[in-house]
Amino acid sequence: MTMTCTATQLIDDDRTRVTRFDFEPGQQTGWHIHAMDYVIMTLTDCKMRLELPGGETSQNHVSAGSVYKRVKGTEHNVINEGDTVMSFIEVELK
Repeated sequence: MTMTCTATQLIDDDRTRVTRFDFEPGQQTGWHIHAMDYVIMTLTDCKMRLELPGGETSQNHVSAGSVYKRVKGTEHNVINEGDTVMSFIEVELK
């Protein structure tokens, strides 16, 4: 059984959508394609496994307090591969 992370929408206005994602160990987002450019700000250390189109995978460790951006059209499934809770904020740019 697939366990999905908790997504809490914090802001959704004309310019941005801000969502907090909290993952217990092993939880995932599920496959999705981003409809907007976005910025991620990590709240905890994040030991992520990204499942990518075509069967590829990528392991990433992103330290708490880090920020990175991705573009519209990014497709993936994000999984908490660590043994503690993983949390980040996603800001989508409308």
